[in-house]
Amino acid sequence: MERSGLLIILSSPSGAGKSTLARRLMAWDPSLRFSVSATTRKPRPGEVEGEHYYFRDKEQFNAMVGAGDMLEHAEVFGNLYGTPRGPVAEAMNAGRDTLFDVDWQGGQQIRASVLGAHVVSIFVLPPSLAELERRLVSRQQDTAEVIAARMQKSRDEISHWAEYDYVIVNEDLDESTESLKTILTAERARRARQVGLGPFVRRLMEEQH
Repeated sequence: MERSGLLIILSSPSGAGKSTLARRLMAWDPSLRFSVSATTRKPRPGEVEGEHYYFRDKEQFNAMVGAGDMLEHAEVFGNLYGTPRGPVAEAMNAGRDTLFDVDWQGGQQIRASVLGAHVVSIFVLPPSLAELERRLVSRQQDTAEVIAARMQKSRDEISHWAEYDYVIVNEDLDESTESLKTILTAERARRARQVGLGPFVRRLMEEQH
């Protein structure tokens, strides 16, 4: 049955398992596309235009924002990042789903955009702050000061949990993955998303017994 694509927002504090869950979801359904951001920073060695990022200068980026061609955008360490609307709308109209790895601020902007009606938002919580800190420490990627800053930021991010359609407490990775699959399957089946349902039912009603 023909349907419109979803904009799947996945948010969480750092260390809650969002990236792992996103990878598992895309392994389960390879038709999912990951949103490609635009940025004003320079390409790094090996980065490909349109695959890793859309590289734009500040004038081009701001022109896209002014024209309403960014679903969300923010400044990070002096560089601009954002989600171009065009590729997402094209995928949505073709019935393909797009996965967004954004924070609560990016999620707010996407939900408020012209494509907001097609958003399914999911927030991933850790089972406890102690477990969240343990996961951050076990990565062995950050100093104690950086981890303390991440923990403080996590409290702010967690405070926005009620803005999301679904919340998953990621205590068990397998169970959380199954919850994500269930959410996606149910949202795809919503009547409002089945754009081919009306013509199908009309053909049913026209059938002769």
